[in-house]
Amino acid sequence: MNAKSHKSGAQGAQRAGWITAAACGAALLFGLVNTSVAADTGQPLNIVMLTHGAATNSFWQAVKKGFDDACAKVQAHCQMVFTQNDGSIEQQSSNFQTALARKPDAILTTIVDDKALTPMINDARSKNVMVIAFNVDQSGGAAGAAQREAFIGQNFVPAGRNLAHELSAKFPKDGPVRVLIGVSAPGQNWSEQRAKGVMDGLDDWKRANPTRKLTVDRIDSGTDLSVTGDRVGAYLTAHPDTTAYFDTGFFHASVAHVLKDRGVPPGKVLLAGFDIVPQVLDMMKAGYIQAEVDQQPYMQGFLPVMEVYLAKTAGLAPADVNTGDAIVTPPQAAGVLALSERGMR
Repeated sequence: MNAKSHKSGAQGAQRAGWITAAACGAALLFGLVNTSVAADTGQPLNIVMLTHGAATNSFWQAVKKGFDDACAKVQAHCQMVFTQNDGSIEQQSSNFQTALARKPDAILTTIVDDKALTPMINDARSKNVMVIAFNVDQSGGAAGAAQREAFIGQNFVPAGRNLAHELSAKFPKDGPVRVLIGVSAPGQNWSEQRAKGVMDGLDDWKRANPTRKLTVDRIDSGTDLSVTGDRVGAYLTAHPDTTAYFDTGFFHASVAHVLKDRGVPPGKVLLAGFDIVPQVLDMMKAGYIQAEVDQQPYMQGFLPVMEVYLAKTAGLAPADVNTGDAIVTPPQAAGVLALSERGMR
């Protein structure tokens, strides 16, 4: 790790520490108060959480645990609704309409597509339903057209840039460099912004190494482990000189398996991506994945519920929370895996 990436990772971890401390303080407050909305209004809060992910996607289980724990803390009636197909905007839009028809107190939603979700979010707000974005915000952030009241999640572009700084420090010291960026869901905010951040970080590396040849390709790598393995595997066959592969999700875990099955030694093709899931941590321990960004999914499930509670009971306006861009590397993999197995990471 070079000094620049170390500093960036440390700052991300520090920010995550501040947020975690705030979350712990909030949890302590609720424990001391020992009350719920039901005690004040006669009715518990009704909160629906909508995601663009399928229940089979392991990342969302940590989000769900945070959501369930927070709902239990404030004694709310809660439901988390997944899509049947991972990344389906159509299914998420249908789920939003169904949720709104139930007239909940709040809808917590990812915003993977501005055009599809903005009218529904604004309709919900016109009916006095709180809307907090989590995990994925609209492309314009707070200045966007959707009247979401806050965003709790990762700042994708800086996270991608931080990841590129971390991995590029491991590039060979001489010779040409070939990099593949796998955009897991072309057109969706989270994937496109992470890819932009990675490209920005690679541009930084090129400016610092003007005499080196850098080739960067981009493909639709998919949101299915087997599909990503096939597509990136085909690219590696056609381009055996590939130096590194960046994935905008955690699907590079399958690329690590492809490399292992082909007998390619760990580290010959550098791998990096996003999200701390067991598949990634296993391959990181095996030496095939060199860097991963942790966006703290448990926090993304827990904090929106607490913000709804505070808004309804204390009149506190929801606030944006950056859940971090800290980098996890192989030395931390075993410790993080233990937390992942508990559903906390």
